[in-house]
Amino acid sequence: MTEEQSGLSFLPLGGTGEIGMNLNLYQLDGVWLAVDCGIGFSGNDTPEAEVLMPDPVFIAERHKSLCGLVITHAHEDHLGAVAHLWPQLRCPIYATPFASAVLRRKLGEAHLLHQVKIHTIRPGGHFEVGPFNLEFVPVTHSVPEAQALILRTPHGTVVHTGDWKLDNEPVVGPVTDLERFRAIGDEGVLAMVCDSTNVFKGGPSGTEGSVRDSMAELIGSLKGRIAVTCFASNVARVESIARAARAAGREVMVVGRSLRNLEVAARECGYLADLPPFLTEQDANTVPDHRLLMMITGSQGEPRSALSRIASDVHPNISLGEGDTVIYSSRMIPGNEQAVMAVQDNLTRRGVTVLTDKDHLVHVSGHATSDDLRHLYSLVRPKISVPTHGEWRHLTTHAALARDAGAEAILLEDGDVLSLAPGRPEIVDTAPTGRLALDGGRLLPMTGGVLAARRKMLFNGMVLASFAVDDEGYVIGEPKISAPGLLEPDDPESTRISEEFADAIDEIPDELRRDDATFRDAAKTALRRALGRKLQKRPLVDVHLLRV
Repeated sequence: MTEEQSGLSFLPLGGTGEIGMNLNLYQLDGVWLAVDCGIGFSGNDTPEAEVLMPDPVFIAERHKSLCGLVITHAHEDHLGAVAHLWPQLRCPIYATPFASAVLRRKLGEAHLLHQVKIHTIRPGGHFEVGPFNLEFVPVTHSVPEAQALILRTPHGTVVHTGDWKLDNEPVVGPVTDLERFRAIGDEGVLAMVCDSTNVFKGGPSGTEGSVRDSMAELIGSLKGRIAVTCFASNVARVESIARAARAAGREVMVVGRSLRNLEVAARECGYLADLPPFLTEQDANTVPDHRLLMMITGSQGEPRSALSRIASDVHPNISLGEGDTVIYSSRMIPGNEQAVMAVQDNLTRRGVTVLTDKDHLVHVSGHATSDDLRHLYSLVRPKISVPTHGEWRHLTTHAALARDAGAEAILLEDGDVLSLAPGRPEIVDTAPTGRLALDGGRLLPMTGGVLAARRKMLFNGMVLASFAVDDEGYVIGEPKISAPGLLEPDDPESTRISEEFADAIDEIPDELRRDDATFRDAAKTALRRALGRKLQKRPLVDVHLLRV
């Protein structure tokens, strides 16, 4: 896309066609607005990385035309990438008080807090960012202060739902403001960009109030130590668990950094106000087992999470065993199934009883069912529907529902530039997209050389050869071969490869021995030849040459 389009357009850079990593762009007459900036977690198809995020190269090249970034709510897949990608975006941020509190802690950890301008917008507030006239509409979701975003432009109004559901008992925060959606629909809506995550489920959404009642009954019936794992950002669930614990005569302790951060942000914004501060893991041995309930991070099987370490019996302060119970008050994010099952298996092996939403009502989704979607379409009545936030099968099912509701549904891949107005909606261009992996403190492209090499090493192993040569390029001593993850040091095959490699080096022509780079390339070819066909793999090979 070499020239900016006039009119109004929409461009998803992450989140359409896959779950997580939301990064959406709107363009109004050459000015850009970003909505959400999240991370996703690696699945079985990307074992070489753990945390992923969209590559913002397209908008980073246009950051001078980027007027702001609006955050719809405080989930990791909507704000988790801000601290990592903001140095490329360099724009002001707009968020509700709770999302701002969560974001400030992340930016503080990244030493960016004093560089980033955060505008705190009250839920349901009206505000302007560049040429965009914006409004937040409160919606119910599994995090406080989730908001739909209304974009009013000279070319028409767009409703960007974010994540939402209908819940008559949200426990914390208001119900979805359907009357406001009806009034916006009466004004006339050009397009609705809408969440598709739970489109396969019919009927009404489960209520958070029903989970609160069920958790109180369950926790009151259990003996021994109780641990509950849930998404740290679900303040309503945290409050329900804490209330159930206190009703059962138990003290509440939080284990894990994300839960401790959540408690600070929630109390800062006035949530959990009638609950005493939670204990920390250092207090574990001061409370009798029958009077303790622990809330623990790690519901998705993250290898370094507190629950994973407890399940493996390597946590420094907490242990669980016979007679104890772990409750999973969460769903498994697609791609995490094996990791979650491994943790549950380790817990069961230690004698712990593991309970999930298959055993009791301990979780409800925060996303709209198909019935919820139909109701929203009947109120908003958009001309155009753009399903988003889901895999392709979610989007196509949502599109069929939208067409039944009278909207023109348009399916987008990440990078598709959709012109909404003027004229008929159509995909007019494609922007570069990609995924970045968070690797320690650096961002690496998933298609780059480092991760490609790591991926190859994971499946095919690596062979490293080292040898020394004199000034004329002739080998001194015996070459050394190392093949971690492929061959044992005392494997006869290692000896064979070393001998054949030494013979192959001797045959390298003299003219290739003068330049180190040329010599190394020839030696790599010799090493590959020495590996032969017996391994039936193509491992990554490297050669260290020392000229003495």
